[in-house]
Amino acid sequence: MAQWARRPDADDHPQEQGASLPGPPWPDPDDGGAGPEGDPAGAGAGRRRGRGRRRDAGTTGGSSFPSRAGREEPQDPAERARAICLRLLTGTARTRSQLAEALRKREIPDEVADEVLTRFEEVGLIDDEKFADAWVESRHHGRGLARRALAQELRTKGVDAAVVDEAVSKLDPEQEERTARELVDRKLRSTRGLDRDKRLRRLAGMLARKGYGEGLALRAVRQALEEEGEDVEEHMWGE
Repeated sequence: MAQWARRPDADDHPQEQGASLPGPPWPDPDDGGAGPEGDPAGAGAGRRRGRGRRRDAGTTGGSSFPSRAGREEPQDPAERARAICLRLLTGTARTRSQLAEALRKREIPDEVADEVLTRFEEVGLIDDEKFADAWVESRHHGRGLARRALAQELRTKGVDAAVVDEAVSKLDPEQEERTARELVDRKLRSTRGLDRDKRLRRLAGMLARKGYGEGLALRAVRQALEEEGEDVEEHMWGE
């Protein structure tokens, strides 16, 4: 009896369960070059993870998209300096001194760095005076810092002393005193239950750390405590 040859059917060679299209063949710059996440469970998952590790090791799978590691910086020092400065200035202002320090760390020659930074100043991308004014405004209203603390912060950022003095002088002394009193009022409740001397020292110490002078700090604290009914003697500050 003749045997009929059975035509192969697609069911004779089922696909692996759980197979899926592989992820993109280049590392995701947002996850530090990690392989694809969320691989489904099932047969073939181990091989897919292996392929992911090979892709992480540098295999591009024929993709025409270059990886981040493959991008080359400009070779010309001036072009490199400009690229570094533009990147650092994206989203935030910086002083000339901060940018100069960044260029030194990237081994940009001093004469090239000076030329690039001067050009950036000419076109308004670097402006230490505007930086200082904005810093004083932001840090005083945001953190309650007084002129002394603000001047110290600006000096650490390399702002010229004359520019620092001009910026902090724009802070109205009356505004500084109002801010000191607001800071004391916010902190006052947390000191209730302490004895008078401890309250006085704790509140005045908080103002001192924010750059307020001894006289202004003592005056603001004494007024706040007296309004609460505390009997505050002037000589207590020195105890």
